[in-house]
Amino acid sequence: MALRDTPSACPALWRCLPCPPAELRLDLVLTSGQAFRWRESSPGAWTGVLGGRVWTLRQDRDRLWYTLYGEEEEDGRPVEAAKPDGAETDRILRDYFQLDVGLPALYRAWGAADPLFRKVADDFPGVRVLRQDPVECLLSFICTSNNHISRITAMIERLCQAFGRRLCCLDAQPFHAFPSLSALAGADAEARLRALGFGYRARFVSGSARAIAEGLGADGLRQLRAVPYAEARRVLCALPGVGTKVADCVCLMALDKAEAVPVDTHVWRIAQQRYGTALGGKSLTPRAHQEIGDFFRGLWGPRAGWAQAVLFCADLRKGQEPAGSRGRAKGARGRDSRGDGPP
Repeated sequence: MALRDTPSACPALWRCLPCPPAELRLDLVLTSGQAFRWRESSPGAWTGVLGGRVWTLRQDRDRLWYTLYGEEEEDGRPVEAAKPDGAETDRILRDYFQLDVGLPALYRAWGAADPLFRKVADDFPGVRVLRQDPVECLLSFICTSNNHISRITAMIERLCQAFGRRLCCLDAQPFHAFPSLSALAGADAEARLRALGFGYRARFVSGSARAIAEGLGADGLRQLRAVPYAEARRVLCALPGVGTKVADCVCLMALDKAEAVPVDTHVWRIAQQRYGTALGGKSLTPRAHQEIGDFFRGLWGPRAGWAQAVLFCADLRKGQEPAGSRGRAKGARGRDSRGDGPP
Protein backbone atom coordinates (compact mmCIF):
# COMPACT_ATOMS: atom_id res chain seq x y z
CA MET A 1 0.00 0.00 0.00
CA ALA A 2 1.33 3.42 -0.89
CA LEU A 3 1.71 5.96 1.87
CA ARG A 4 -0.88 8.72 1.85
CA ASP A 5 1.30 11.45 3.26
CA THR A 6 -1.02 14.42 2.78
CA PRO A 7 -4.56 15.04 4.08
CA SER A 8 -5.59 16.26 0.61
CA ALA A 9 -5.02 12.71 -0.71
CA CYS A 10 -7.79 11.30 1.47
CA PRO A 11 -9.11 13.89 3.91
CA ALA A 12 -11.58 11.58 5.67
CA LEU A 13 -8.64 9.53 6.93
CA TRP A 14 -6.83 12.44 8.55
CA ARG A 15 -7.40 14.36 11.75
CA CYS A 16 -5.66 17.38 13.14
CA LEU A 17 -4.82 18.97 16.45
CA PRO A 18 -4.10 22.66 17.01
CA CYS A 19 -0.35 22.87 17.43
CA PRO A 20 1.77 25.84 16.33
CA PRO A 21 5.47 25.35 15.55
CA ALA A 22 6.43 27.13 18.76
CA GLU A 23 4.85 24.20 20.60
CA LEU A 24 6.20 21.39 18.42
CA ARG A 25 8.64 20.92 15.57
CA LEU A 26 8.45 17.33 14.35
CA ASP A 27 11.64 17.65 12.34
CA LEU A 28 13.60 18.57 15.45
CA VAL A 29 11.96 16.37 18.07
CA LEU A 30 11.83 13.15 16.05
CA THR A 31 15.49 13.34 15.03
CA SER A 32 16.99 14.43 18.34
CA GLY A 33 17.79 11.01 19.75
CA GLN A 34 14.76 10.67 22.01
CA ALA A 35 12.99 7.98 20.00
CA PHE A 36 14.25 5.75 17.21
CA ARG A 37 11.15 4.49 15.41
CA TRP A 38 10.23 7.46 13.19
CA ARG A 39 11.42 8.08 9.65
CA GLU A 40 10.73 10.87 7.18
CA SER A 41 8.60 8.91 4.72
CA SER A 42 8.25 11.90 2.38
CA PRO A 43 9.29 15.55 2.79
CA GLY A 44 7.68 16.82 5.97
CA ALA A 45 5.84 13.55 6.74
CA TRP A 46 6.97 11.24 9.52
CA THR A 47 5.89 7.62 9.78
CA GLY A 48 6.46 5.41 12.78
CA VAL A 49 5.03 3.09 15.40
CA LEU A 50 3.30 4.41 18.51
CA GLY A 51 1.14 2.39 20.88
CA GLY A 52 1.18 -0.66 18.61
CA ARG A 53 -0.18 1.31 15.64
CA VAL A 54 1.49 2.78 12.55
CA TRP A 55 1.06 6.53 12.20
CA THR A 56 1.99 9.24 9.73
CA LEU A 57 2.33 12.75 11.15
CA ARG A 58 2.57 16.04 9.32
CA GLN A 59 2.54 19.71 10.29
CA ASP A 60 0.86 22.57 8.45
CA ARG A 61 1.08 26.03 9.94
CA ASP A 62 -0.71 25.77 13.28
CA ARG A 63 -1.96 22.21 12.97
CA LEU A 64 -0.58 18.75 13.57
CA TRP A 65 -2.15 16.26 11.13
CA TYR A 66 -2.12 12.52 11.55
CA THR A 67 -3.44 9.29 10.04
CA LEU A 68 -3.18 5.66 11.09
CA TYR A 69 -2.85 2.41 9.17
CA GLY A 70 -4.65 -0.85 9.82
CA GLU A 71 -2.94 -4.16 10.46
CA GLU A 72 -2.33 -6.70 7.72
CA GLU A 73 -5.05 -9.18 6.91
CA GLU A 74 -4.36 -12.88 7.34
CA ASP A 75 -3.38 -13.31 3.69
CA GLY A 76 -0.70 -10.68 4.12
CA ARG A 77 -2.49 -7.92 2.25
CA PRO A 78 -2.48 -4.63 4.16
CA VAL A 79 -5.78 -3.03 4.97
CA GLU A 80 -6.26 0.57 3.93
CA ALA A 81 -5.51 3.49 6.18
CA ALA A 82 -7.91 3.46 9.10
CA LYS A 83 -10.10 6.40 9.99
CA PRO A 84 -8.75 7.72 13.30
CA ASP A 85 -11.13 7.11 16.18
CA GLY A 86 -11.21 10.72 17.25
CA ALA A 87 -10.88 11.52 20.91
CA GLU A 88 -8.74 8.48 21.76
CA THR A 89 -6.15 8.99 19.04
CA ASP A 90 -6.04 12.70 19.85
CA ARG A 91 -5.38 11.77 23.46
CA ILE A 92 -2.56 9.39 22.50
CA LEU A 93 -0.77 12.06 20.49
CA ARG A 94 -1.31 14.77 23.09
CA ASP A 95 0.11 12.46 25.72
CA TYR A 96 3.07 11.35 23.60
CA PHE A 97 4.11 14.91 22.80
CA GLN A 98 3.00 16.23 26.23
CA LEU A 99 1.07 18.99 24.49
CA ASP A 100 -0.55 20.09 27.74
CA VAL A 101 2.82 21.58 28.70
CA GLY A 102 3.01 25.10 27.27
CA LEU A 103 6.44 25.41 25.69
CA PRO A 104 6.73 29.15 24.80
CA ALA A 105 6.33 30.20 28.44
CA LEU A 106 9.04 27.77 29.45
CA TYR A 107 11.37 29.05 26.74
CA ARG A 108 10.86 32.60 28.03
CA ALA A 109 11.62 31.56 31.60
CA TRP A 110 14.73 29.61 30.63
CA GLY A 111 15.93 32.47 28.43
CA ALA A 112 15.43 35.01 31.24
CA ALA A 113 17.54 32.83 33.52
CA ASP A 114 20.18 31.91 30.97
CA PRO A 115 21.50 34.20 28.19
CA LEU A 116 23.16 31.24 26.47
CA PHE A 117 19.84 29.41 26.26
CA ARG A 118 18.19 32.57 24.90
CA LYS A 119 20.82 32.81 22.17
CA VAL A 120 20.14 29.25 20.98
CA ALA A 121 16.39 29.07 21.49
CA ASP A 122 15.29 31.29 18.60
CA ASP A 123 16.77 28.85 16.09
CA PHE A 124 15.32 25.76 17.80
CA PRO A 125 11.67 26.37 18.74
CA GLY A 126 9.26 23.58 19.50
CA VAL A 127 11.74 21.15 21.04
CA ARG A 128 9.84 19.20 23.65
CA VAL A 129 10.32 15.98 25.57
CA LEU A 130 8.38 12.90 24.49
CA ARG A 131 6.42 10.76 26.96
CA GLN A 132 7.24 7.25 25.85
CA ASP A 133 6.30 3.76 26.92
CA PRO A 134 8.73 2.96 29.76
CA VAL A 135 9.64 -0.55 28.58
CA GLU A 136 10.37 0.55 25.03
CA CYS A 137 12.26 3.60 26.22
CA LEU A 138 14.40 1.63 28.65
CA LEU A 139 15.33 -1.21 26.34
CA SER A 140 16.00 1.21 23.49
CA PHE A 141 18.35 3.33 25.56
CA ILE A 142 20.28 0.30 26.71
CA CYS A 143 21.19 0.01 23.03
CA THR A 144 22.62 3.54 22.96
CA SER A 145 25.83 2.80 24.84
CA ASN A 146 28.84 3.87 22.74
CA ASN A 147 26.59 4.32 19.74
CA HIS A 148 25.08 6.91 17.40
CA ILE A 149 21.59 7.60 16.08
CA SER A 150 21.75 5.92 12.69
CA ARG A 151 23.17 2.72 14.16
CA ILE A 152 20.80 2.74 17.14
CA THR A 153 17.85 3.18 14.76
CA ALA A 154 18.98 0.23 12.67
CA MET A 155 19.45 -1.92 15.78
CA ILE A 156 15.98 -1.12 17.11
CA GLU A 157 14.50 -1.91 13.69
CA ARG A 158 16.19 -5.33 13.66
CA LEU A 159 15.02 -5.93 17.21
CA CYS A 160 11.40 -5.20 16.30
CA GLN A 161 11.52 -7.26 13.10
CA ALA A 162 12.96 -10.26 14.91
CA PHE A 163 10.87 -10.19 18.09
CA GLY A 164 7.86 -7.91 17.48
CA ARG A 165 4.45 -8.51 15.94
CA ARG A 166 4.21 -7.44 12.29
CA LEU A 167 1.70 -4.63 11.87
CA CYS A 168 1.69 -3.74 8.18
CA CYS A 169 3.84 -3.01 5.17
CA LEU A 170 3.91 0.43 3.55
CA ASP A 171 5.79 1.03 0.32
CA ALA A 172 7.66 -2.25 0.83
CA GLN A 173 8.70 -1.17 4.33
CA PRO A 174 7.47 -3.54 7.07
CA PHE A 175 6.47 -2.12 10.43
CA HIS A 176 6.48 -4.10 13.65
CA ALA A 177 5.32 -3.49 17.19
CA PHE A 178 7.97 -3.18 19.86
CA PRO A 179 8.63 -6.64 21.34
CA SER A 180 6.99 -7.83 24.54
CA LEU A 181 9.05 -8.43 27.66
CA SER A 182 8.42 -12.15 27.39
CA ALA A 183 9.77 -12.25 23.85
CA LEU A 184 13.00 -10.57 24.89
CA ALA A 185 13.34 -12.55 28.11
CA GLY A 186 13.34 -15.95 26.39
CA ALA A 187 16.20 -18.37 26.85
CA ASP A 188 17.50 -17.83 23.34
CA ALA A 189 16.98 -14.06 23.23
CA GLU A 190 20.56 -13.11 24.03
CA ALA A 191 22.01 -15.38 21.37
CA ARG A 192 19.55 -14.10 18.79
CA LEU A 193 20.37 -10.51 19.68
CA ARG A 194 24.09 -11.18 19.33
CA ALA A 195 23.41 -12.64 15.89
CA LEU A 196 21.62 -9.40 15.05
CA GLY A 197 24.75 -7.39 15.88
CA PHE A 198 23.93 -6.20 19.39
CA GLY A 199 27.26 -7.34 20.80
CA TYR A 200 27.63 -6.93 24.57
CA ARG A 201 24.30 -5.04 24.65
CA ALA A 202 22.48 -8.32 23.92
CA ARG A 203 23.08 -9.50 27.48
CA PHE A 204 21.80 -6.26 28.93
CA VAL A 205 18.66 -6.07 26.76
CA SER A 206 17.63 -9.64 27.47
CA GLY A 207 18.74 -9.42 31.12
CA SER A 208 16.77 -6.25 31.83
CA ALA A 209 13.71 -7.62 30.02
CA ARG A 210 13.93 -10.73 32.19
CA ALA A 211 14.47 -8.75 35.40
CA ILE A 212 11.45 -6.56 34.71
CA ALA A 213 9.26 -9.50 33.68
CA GLU A 214 10.18 -11.40 36.86
CA GLY A 215 10.11 -8.35 39.14
CA LEU A 216 8.27 -5.08 38.67
CA GLY A 217 6.53 -6.06 35.46
CA ALA A 218 5.60 -3.53 32.81
CA ASP A 219 2.91 -2.04 35.06
CA GLY A 220 5.33 -1.66 37.94
CA LEU A 221 7.83 0.07 35.72
CA ARG A 222 5.12 2.48 34.57
CA GLN A 223 4.14 3.13 38.20
CA LEU A 224 7.57 4.63 38.77
CA ARG A 225 6.00 7.75 37.27
CA ALA A 226 4.41 8.29 40.69
CA VAL A 227 7.56 7.97 42.84
CA PRO A 228 10.25 10.58 43.47
CA TYR A 229 12.97 11.03 40.88
CA ALA A 230 15.77 9.67 43.06
CA GLU A 231 13.84 6.50 43.83
CA ALA A 232 12.95 5.88 40.19
CA ARG A 233 16.59 6.31 39.19
CA ARG A 234 17.75 3.95 41.93
CA VAL A 235 15.35 1.23 40.75
CA LEU A 236 16.44 1.63 37.14
CA CYS A 237 20.15 1.55 37.98
CA ALA A 238 19.69 -1.89 39.56
CA LEU A 239 18.82 -3.33 36.14
CA PRO A 240 21.44 -4.96 33.93
CA GLY A 241 23.24 -2.49 31.69
CA VAL A 242 21.55 0.59 33.18
CA GLY A 243 23.83 3.34 34.42
CA THR A 244 23.06 6.86 35.51
CA LYS A 245 22.79 8.31 32.01
CA VAL A 246 20.40 5.65 30.70
CA ALA A 247 18.35 5.86 33.90
CA ASP A 248 18.05 9.62 33.53
CA CYS A 249 16.99 9.29 29.89
CA VAL A 250 14.20 6.94 30.96
CA CYS A 251 13.24 9.12 33.92
CA LEU A 252 12.96 12.16 31.66
CA MET A 253 11.41 10.62 28.55
CA ALA A 254 9.13 7.96 30.04
CA LEU A 255 8.66 8.47 33.78
CA ASP A 256 7.62 12.12 34.07
CA LYS A 257 10.79 13.27 35.84
CA ALA A 258 11.17 16.65 34.10
CA GLU A 259 14.06 17.52 36.38
CA ALA A 260 16.19 14.62 35.15
CA VAL A 261 19.17 15.83 33.12
CA PRO A 262 20.83 13.00 31.19
CA VAL A 263 24.53 13.73 31.15
CA ASP A 264 26.65 12.30 28.36
CA THR A 265 29.77 13.64 26.71
CA HIS A 266 27.73 16.24 24.78
CA VAL A 267 26.17 17.69 27.94
CA TRP A 268 29.44 17.46 29.83
CA ARG A 269 31.16 19.45 27.11
CA ILE A 270 28.32 22.02 27.06
CA ALA A 271 28.66 22.47 30.82
CA GLN A 272 32.41 22.94 30.71
CA GLN A 273 32.90 24.90 27.49
CA ARG A 274 29.79 27.08 27.34
CA TYR A 275 29.06 27.60 31.02
CA GLY A 276 32.64 27.73 32.23
CA THR A 277 32.11 25.19 34.96
CA ALA A 278 34.78 22.88 36.28
CA LEU A 279 32.18 20.23 36.94
CA GLY A 280 33.01 16.67 36.09
CA GLY A 281 36.76 16.91 36.37
CA LYS A 282 38.59 14.78 33.86
CA SER A 283 36.12 11.91 33.72
CA LEU A 284 32.35 11.60 33.72
CA THR A 285 31.81 9.74 36.96
CA PRO A 286 28.44 9.28 38.71
CA ARG A 287 29.43 12.11 41.04
CA ALA A 288 30.18 14.39 38.09
CA HIS A 289 26.85 13.39 36.54
CA GLN A 290 25.07 14.45 39.73
CA GLU A 291 26.99 17.73 39.97
CA ILE A 292 26.25 18.68 36.36
CA GLY A 293 22.58 17.77 36.74
CA ASP A 294 22.36 19.83 39.93
CA PHE A 295 24.02 22.78 38.17
CA PHE A 296 21.45 22.78 35.38
CA ARG A 297 18.54 22.22 37.77
CA GLY A 298 19.70 25.27 39.71
CA LEU A 299 19.94 27.28 36.51
CA TRP A 300 16.77 26.20 34.71
CA GLY A 301 14.46 24.99 37.47
CA PRO A 302 12.10 22.03 37.78
CA ARG A 303 11.95 21.31 34.04
CA ALA A 304 15.69 21.41 33.57
CA GLY A 305 15.59 18.21 31.51
CA TRP A 306 13.38 19.92 28.96
CA ALA A 307 15.72 22.92 28.69
CA GLN A 308 18.67 20.60 28.28
CA ALA A 309 16.84 18.84 25.44
CA VAL A 310 16.81 22.13 23.51
CA LEU A 311 20.54 22.67 23.91
CA PHE A 312 21.21 19.02 23.13
CA CYS A 313 19.19 19.29 19.90
CA ALA A 314 21.10 22.43 18.91
CA ASP A 315 24.43 20.77 19.63
CA LEU A 316 23.40 17.68 17.73
CA ARG A 317 22.35 19.67 14.66
CA LYS A 318 25.62 21.57 14.70
CA GLY A 319 27.51 18.28 14.55
CA GLN A 320 25.48 16.70 11.76
CA GLU A 321 26.95 15.71 8.45
CA PRO A 322 26.00 17.55 5.23
CA ALA A 323 22.71 17.23 3.37
CA GLY A 324 21.31 13.75 3.07
CA SER A 325 22.55 12.67 6.48
CA ARG A 326 19.60 13.69 8.61
CA GLY A 327 19.44 11.62 11.75
CA ARG A 328 23.02 10.40 11.35
CA ALA A 329 24.72 12.64 13.84
CA LYS A 330 27.51 11.01 15.73
CA GLY A 331 27.31 10.86 19.47
CA ALA A 332 23.59 11.46 19.61
CA ARG A 333 21.59 11.26 22.78
CA GLY A 334 22.79 7.72 22.64
CA ARG A 335 26.50 8.37 23.04
CA ASP A 336 27.23 7.08 26.49
CA SER A 337 30.49 8.24 28.00
CA ARG A 338 30.93 4.72 29.14
CA GLY A 339 28.21 5.07 26.83
CA ASP A 340 -5.37 22.39 7.19
CA GLY A 341 -4.08 19.90 4.86
CA PRO A 342 -0.49 20.33 4.06
CA PRO A 343 0.34 20.99 0.42
